[in-house]
Amino acid sequence: MSSFPGSPRVLKGGLVLLDPNSFAIRPNGIIALQYNPDTLSRTLKIKGASEGGDRSEALRLTGPPVETIKLDAEIDAADQLEFPDRNQSLVAHGIFPQLAALETLVYPPAATLQANFVLAQTGTLEIMPMLAPMSLFVWSASRIVPVRLTEFSITEEAFDPQLNPLRAKVSLGMQVLSVDDLSLADKGGNLYLAYQRQKESLAQLYQYGTQAQLGIRGLP
Repeated sequence: MSSFPGSPRVLKGGLVLLDPNSFAIRPNGIIALQYNPDTLSRTLKIKGASEGGDRSEALRLTGPPVETIKLDAEIDAADQLEFPDRNQSLVAHGIFPQLAALETLVYPPAATLQANFVLAQTGTLEIMPMLAPMSLFVWSASRIVPVRLTEFSITEEAFDPQLNPLRAKVSLGMQVLSVDDLSLADKGGNLYLAYQRQKESLAQLYQYGTQAQLGIRGLP
């Protein structure tokens, strides 16, 4: 699966992890997908007036739609095993490190779990839920959006003699975090707003239709 010599450089999609307080990129906070998925599905659930409500509210939008993104990413050790001297970790552990980097996005840190246990043992009555890093889904410079991982499944498909996984498919489901989830008073809400403004700018590039194309001269 090595790339053809002279082929154009293909950008990779991936996730960027931000510190939830400072919004700076965390150390080791960039996870690039090894291969870009062939498909990416998005669903928009519109937030509008409820059915049977006031007729004057029928055209009102109550907020940005709830957008969900789903993709299947492939991870394969084949390319990297062509040069085992450069990939000692891969030889020893297969693609476990790559899988672990993704999996730990949905786990609280073990050190925090241990610290909370100690607090509970000393009689602390209220322990705050653990704060996860803010995740940004990056799919080119035109699509950088804050997300929350909602679905995560891994199918391991091949193994080495030590049962380290060598090939896997990772299915990710993400919900876009809008200004209904994030405050415009901080970086999080403004990251979403930049994403929506990018959509509005791209919409202006579309060549809108005419009445003639629809076979009408005007409305009844």
